[in-house]
Amino acid sequence: MQPDSQRLSYRALRIAVGTALCLAVSFALDLPIPVVSPVFAVFLLATQNRPLSLKAGLAFTLVVALTTGSGLLLVPVLRYYPVAGVLLIGITLFLAFRYGLRSGNNLVATFLVAGLTMVSAAGTADFQLAVTVVGALVKGLLLAVLVSGLTHGLFPEPVSARPEPAARIMPDNQTSRIALRAALVVMPAWLLAMSDPAAYMPIIMKSVSLGRQSCATTARGAARELLGSTLLGGLLAIVFWFALRFFVDLWMFFLWMLLFGLLVGRKLYGISPSRYSPGFWLNSLVTMIILLGQSVQDSVAGKDVYRAFAVRMGLFLAVTVYACLMLQIFENRQRVR
Repeated sequence: MQPDSQRLSYRALRIAVGTALCLAVSFALDLPIPVVSPVFAVFLLATQNRPLSLKAGLAFTLVVALTTGSGLLLVPVLRYYPVAGVLLIGITLFLAFRYGLRSGNNLVATFLVAGLTMVSAAGTADFQLAVTVVGALVKGLLLAVLVSGLTHGLFPEPVSARPEPAARIMPDNQTSRIALRAALVVMPAWLLAMSDPAAYMPIIMKSVSLGRQSCATTARGAARELLGSTLLGGLLAIVFWFALRFFVDLWMFFLWMLLFGLLVGRKLYGISPSRYSPGFWLNSLVTMIILLGQSVQDSVAGKDVYRAFAVRMGLFLAVTVYACLMLQIFENRQRVR
């Protein structure tokens, strides 16, 4: 096997095994929000090709815990001064996205956005629920970091692998424009979630994924990238659900996730040729995990799974169309200038 081929194969194996392990362990341990860990694992494994040391992993988790926990401080402001609270959240989202774009740690920026929106939305309904969300985020991230280290040990990066090129630094005005656009993509889903945080928490996670993807997508390819990946993620979740029904077991849950992760991983890393970008496949995988995980939880709770899936998928498409609209508006304004 050639070094480049081995490198890409190992990366596909890492993201598939890591995601499947996090999904299975999260549901086995009955974590509060079980889809958090596999989603975090996807982002972590897709962006980090070298394992985090134990010290770095714990420090990373602590930083994210402190930053996401800061959302608790905004709960009283949102309750008693809602306009000021919404403005503060918007400014914080803008600064977080801009930090990630300006050669900062993009993972920290993504987790900060996810934690800030989820925690503050939960806190407006119940402060204890917000504390539970903080705990779920920290546990999910810690599990993702541990599983990431394990998968890197099982499938290490070849010694001969070339280092990844440094990210291109954008001009300040372009960075600010893209960060503002990403913040506006996330805001409506967060505002909707404040009306019923427990029901709309998956919408926040989806909007964070869209905000992250919008930073690397142009308006010209927005419909294909954002809408296409959302529809594909929904289709994969449907196929996964019906495949899982043949034999309902935690081990089969793990094995099916491993298979789907490998199929998407091959496309993500270009092992199997595709005309779509890596961001398309990454967003498809994240969408599938969120939809599937929520359907499993609906089934355990005795809810109408198909009705809940249809409503959730409709909301996912709505926030995706809105994200495409934001990209189009910002690009048109840029052309006018």
